[in-house]
Amino acid sequence: MKHAIFFVVIIAASAAFAQAGPVDMNAPQSSTAAPKLKETRPTPSDPAQEITLPAGTKIPLALKHAITTKSARDGDAVYAETTFPIVIDSRIIIPAGSYVQGSISNVKRPGRVKGRAEVLVHFNTLILPNGYTLLLPGAVDNVPGMDNGKMKDKEGTIQGEGTKGRDAARIAEAAGTGGLIGAAADGGKGAAVGGAGGGLIGLAAVLFSRGPDLRLDAGSTMETVLERPITVDMARAKLKP
Repeated sequence: MKHAIFFVVIIAASAAFAQAGPVDMNAPQSSTAAPKLKETRPTPSDPAQEITLPAGTKIPLALKHAITTKSARDGDAVYAETTFPIVIDSRIIIPAGSYVQGSISNVKRPGRVKGRAEVLVHFNTLILPNGYTLLLPGAVDNVPGMDNGKMKDKEGTIQGEGTKGRDAARIAEAAGTGGLIGAAADGGKGAAVGGAGGGLIGLAAVLFSRGPDLRLDAGSTMETVLERPITVDMARAKLKP
């Protein structure tokens, strides 16, 4: 009986193989293909939502920390904040309170005999309140209210005050003091000698001391001017067009 059942199974398998046909070993084997990922591309900005600020636009800023030529170094970071919104056609393009970052490009301490303190600042990054970041090609154009210096050139160099008047006063003061001491000691002749000696002392003090360093305190106001146009995507900035 077992032999009969085995014989029936062999016949059934042979029939199934005959219906399927011979297997072609060179034919490509079927496999489950992985689903193709849909390529995603960034959505292009809508030109209607873009507004360009022209070169020459001035942006008022306030320093977030002090800058002094006594300790500043080339490459030091500078942080500031916009103090007034920039508006074009009744639209706010740069809100007040936006952050601005830059760096010190050159710093120079005052000399002992001549030469004023100088610092050159360039701004390069603008961060709007929602985090939208733009390149900001800006140079310092003005420092309103600065009473110990001035703008030196169009590159944005801030220059400290000179010391000519102060140096002359120090020499004269030393000469006057020496003259009084000499007069008290030996009459008119002593006054002349004392005055000359005091003048030399005052001159030496001037020659061996530096002029005043330039200092901009935290909160100092300045204006940066755009050296090239920048385009603001109003949608990304989340500002009403």
